[in-house]
Amino acid sequence: MRTNQLKSSLLLLLTAAIWGVAFVAQSVGMDYIGPFTFNAIRSLIGGLALIPCIWLMNREKPKEKNPSPHGRKNLWIGGACCGVALAVASSLQQMGIQYTSVGKAGFITALYIVIVPLLGIFLKKRVPILVWAAVALAVVGMYLLCMTDGFSIGKGDLFVMACAVCFSIHILVIDYFSPKVDGVKMSCIQFLLCGVLCAVPMLVWERPVLSQILAAWMPLLYAGVLSCGVGYTLQIVGQRNLDPTVASLILSLESVISVLAGWAILGQKLTVRELIGCVLVFCAIILAQLPQKNPEKTKPVDTSLSL
Repeated sequence: MRTNQLKSSLLLLLTAAIWGVAFVAQSVGMDYIGPFTFNAIRSLIGGLALIPCIWLMNREKPKEKNPSPHGRKNLWIGGACCGVALAVASSLQQMGIQYTSVGKAGFITALYIVIVPLLGIFLKKRVPILVWAAVALAVVGMYLLCMTDGFSIGKGDLFVMACAVCFSIHILVIDYFSPKVDGVKMSCIQFLLCGVLCAVPMLVWERPVLSQILAAWMPLLYAGVLSCGVGYTLQIVGQRNLDPTVASLILSLESVISVLAGWAILGQKLTVRELIGCVLVFCAIILAQLPQKNPEKTKPVDTSLSL
């Protein structure tokens, strides 16, 4: 079981790396098109990119004589719930970034590492003390990493706070459905639905022209194929053997990697404060991975959610 957890942790670490670099792609893409246009197109690209993968996997798998209708129901319900949560979260994040700094948005979004275990308490999931300590350490690290001009609450911050809650719900929905369904198929459904939902405000408020979309083809492809198609699929597969709180801690590394990617690709400078924040977050991830003394007492309790 420990081997499976290590593999899952590595998959989520790769997911965080892909998402962290995607911040650079998003920053460049927003120079050409609006936020809803970017989210809609990247999500549709991500969903379409997974269709050939699903086709190839279905060819290799032996066909089931009597496929379970309950399994199909879980797949469509899980994909729909993930798609709605992802569409709302990504839209709120983009709206919030228009009214607040990227640093504050990154810190507030990363607060899902606190919201996930808090929501988990209401779902009767036990969180070990060591993991709570890792969460606190990660929050301090995120503050040092992202907050450079003090902290105050504005309209954009409220949008991003709502976004963090939606991302937390997205993580918990995946935690519930991923052991029950095919992760790649559920990921495909969530992206196609997310793309359609984001396309509505895109057509109403932004009305992009083809030349603008073509000018942003490179960041759109990265965000669509890698960040969406590969990254979110790895998240669904990787979360199967991990507690959602630990998973959220590993995924929060995307903020650290985004800073490092900005330094490596865009030539942005790193301060001592930001470096200390990076180190603290890395330490929090390692702390959360340490084996527990009594794992049977801290194992999350399975609950039946009516979603």
